[in-house]
Amino acid sequence: MSSGADLFVVCKQCGSQVSPYITECPYCGNRLRRRAPKLPKEGRRGGPRRARVPSSLGRLRADEIPGIRGDARPYVTLALVLASAALWVLVQGGWVSLFNLVILPSASPLRANGWRVVTSQFVYVNGFYAFTAVVAIALFGTLLERRHGPLFVLALFFACGVGGTVVAVEAYHLTLVMGGNAAALGLLVAWAVPDLRALRSKRFYDGDLLATAAFAGALLAMPLAVPEANWLAGLTGAAIGLLIGTGVDRLHHVH
Repeated sequence: MSSGADLFVVCKQCGSQVSPYITECPYCGNRLRRRAPKLPKEGRRGGPRRARVPSSLGRLRADEIPGIRGDARPYVTLALVLASAALWVLVQGGWVSLFNLVILPSASPLRANGWRVVTSQFVYVNGFYAFTAVVAIALFGTLLERRHGPLFVLALFFACGVGGTVVAVEAYHLTLVMGGNAAALGLLVAWAVPDLRALRSKRFYDGDLLATAAFAGALLAMPLAVPEANWLAGLTGAAIGLLIGTGVDRLHHVH
């Protein structure tokens, strides 16, 4: 009987040519072999096997596509979120006093302990306020960090947050301002600038402006439920984010 590599075998009883991969002759029923031979697997014939190509794309390397930054973990955004989470645990657990981290209402609140303008960006006493602001910072901070890099997000966060807090405290000396409402609005608006420009020009854009508007509405309405999320601080942060985002977007299109 021929080998499995042949195109056919000859039945010894009836002389018919049949497939080498059957055990009985279909014409006379003669038993050709006990077991059918194994089918050859793809890649055994010819040269060595080729390595499998992964089904998913790898990380985008820096400068792989002109104008698009390489994929990298948003370390700055993650640090900002973790700072807020850590202070939440410390304040709620009683290990750190809230009054050591925020600017207390007084006649001249910024003349002493001005560093509290920075620490107050990470302090929350209301869980709903903390969740909304931190989620917005995490989302839009990550998107901006992938677009412009970590230093841009760090500078924008403090420019919007500190700027909004200073304006609110100077305008209302007896008002307690804390949390990242202004910083979150600044990050949100700065990220939305390119999509708003594309929408105005009736061009295609990738972002979800409806979801962005919902986030912005929640942050802008936060002072109605949480007084320390000052409305003036939020509007100031959004204005700073708009100015910086517009400037960076125009600079990007010039180059």
